[in-house]
Order: sequence, then C-alpha cells, then structure tokens
Amino acid sequence: MSRTSPLHDRHVDAGARIVPFGGWDMPLEYAGTLEEHRACRTAAAVFDVSHLGTVRLTGAAAHDVLQTTLTNDLDKITAGRAQYTHLLDDDGSVLDDIIVWWYRRDGVDVFDVMPNASNTSRVIEAIGGTDVTAERAVLAVQGPTAREVVARLSSEAAAVRRFHVVEVDVAGVPVVVAGTGYTGEDGVELAVPSAAAGPIWDQLLTAGAVPAGLGARDTLRLEAGLPLHGHELGPGITPLQAGLGWVVAFGKPSFRGREALVAERERGVARLLRGIATEGRRPPRAECTVTDASGAAIGVTTSGNFSPVLGHGIALALLPPEVAEGAAVAVDVRGTALPGTVVPTPFVRSR
Repeated sequence: MSRTSPLHDRHVDAGARIVPFGGWDMPLEYAGTLEEHRACRTAAAVFDVSHLGTVRLTGAAAHDVLQTTLTNDLDKITAGRAQYTHLLDDDGSVLDDIIVWWYRRDGVDVFDVMPNASNTSRVIEAIGGTDVTAERAVLAVQGPTAREVVARLSSEAAAVRRFHVVEVDVAGVPVVVAGTGYTGEDGVELAVPSAAAGPIWDQLLTAGAVPAGLGARDTLRLEAGLPLHGHELGPGITPLQAGLGWVVAFGKPSFRGREALVAERERGVARLLRGIATEGRRPPRAECTVTDASGAAIGVTTSGNFSPVLGHGIALALLPPEVAEGAAVAVDVRGTALPGTVVPTPFVRSR
C-alpha cells in the first residue's frame, strides 16, 4: 500500500494529478508541468517532497558512523550546515545520494540523513538511526522570489543561507530550515511537524508560492544538470562516472566502496555523464541509444525531456570520456534519430 504525505488531502482538493512514486502517492502536477516549471524559474514555487526519507542519528557517535560509511567528509562542515554525500555499494556504484542536515537541538548534535523515497530502509541498514519520516512534511520553496515568500511567514527562515541548517519558529511552530533544493534555483526546504504542515502550506500559497508537482521538479533538475537516483546514479554507475568526484573524500581512510573507487580513479573511467542538446521540440527520453556522426552507438541516455526554458530537447547520457563538447551526436527515440550536440551542464543557470 502506498504512503501519502500529510498534505495529501490538500493536493487532492486542489485538483492535483496524483501518481505513485517510490512507494508514495504524490502530486505530479496541478495546473500543468510547464506552468509550474516557469513559476519556479521566474518567481516562487512550493513542492511537497515529504516522500524523501528522514533518518535521524543523534549524539557524538553519530558523526563517526556517518564519517566511516558515507563518501563525503563531515569534518569539512560543522553543526548548522548541510552536506551532499553518497552511500556506495562495495563495487563503488551509488546505492543512494543523500543530503545530511546537521544541527543542534538542546545542545545535542542531530543528523537528519535524507535518502531518496524508496531507499530509506537501505540507508537505515547501513547507518542505523531512527526513521522519523512520518513525523514531518518537507516543503521546498524554490525560485528567484522564494525567500521573499518565506519571509512573509518568518524572516529567520528566509535568511537561512545556502547549505546552512537552522531550527527556527515559523508561524508559531518549530521548523528545521535548510538552504537546500533540487531545482537549480535559490530557496529553502522546511521540515515541518506533520500536524502543522497543512496550515504552513496554506500560508505559503497565500504568500505567493505556486504549488508545483514532481513533473516540474524533474524538468527543473534536468535543466540544472542534477542527477536522479535510478537514472544518473545507481547500479553500475559510480560517482566518478557521474562527474561527482568532489563528493568523494579519498583522504578518509575508509568508507564503503572506497577501494573500488580508488581502482577506477587509477585506471580512468570508461564513461562520463554528459549533456546533450537536441534539435526541435520532440523530447529525448531515458535509455535511448546515442550514436556519433558515423552512426556508431557510443552510449545511452539516462534522462531526457523537453526544456521549457530553452524550447528544445535536452538529455543526460553516459558517453566515452573522449567525446568532446561540441561533438555532433544523435539520440534514437523509437527509431527516429534526433540530431544533437554534446554541451556543458547545467543546461540552464539560475539567475
């Protein structure tokens, strides 16, 4: 049986199209994905991302568990900061990509480890901790005016800087606020106690945020060149292949998958995640064959869609590392070869 967000009834009442995602029933769109996408790029949108897990570890020992299991170096940050990191399999492939929120509550270090929707149990097996997903909703307010919207509820929440984490009062409720997001735009994410999620959602809409679903979240993250687990990350795909070597602290003596990554780094990666811009409005999709100018297959797309901002198709693909930016390629979409060019990412940069 699928799980639902504390805001599920509000989504239904608003006419959202509800779809299954990672074991949850979540809103795909309200007024339409293109409209919601543009609202986030030009003003402010609010996304219910409560399907993301929250695994909580507390106390001094929690730091050591995370430091010896996950790839990034927690010693690069302190309490009051967030960090992007990976949980690897023994072969170096990415079991999950994770955000860690580290803050202090009543003098105790709290680490809220946030896995992808379907990976919470896998992460708990690796690091322990308590699953507190059901205790909160997570609202992502994103876009050029996102902070102005949040400031109408709490100036302290609106002032939380990028990749910082603070527990503040929002509309009379203690809320953990992080300067994180998944759209390529500025904004904050608010972990709100479940019972207060509805009223705070309502106030964000009244303050000017446009409700947006998972459809717009996906097209936004693709324009921003951000990886999605199960597409750009997953079995057989390592951080080095995904161009995310900066997430791996090779200076640490141990973490799961380290030996495999060291060996891959020494021999060189066989493929790299690259951006492709295709001609025309027909979108490329995931798992399409990519061919070079001679028609030879050279790789496969991991994600693809129409870019609302650029007005043409875009894709991420795993290609040989020697394929240069500017190279002419084609993406085979159900027998139709879409002409394209290898381009740098992000496809769209935040203003």
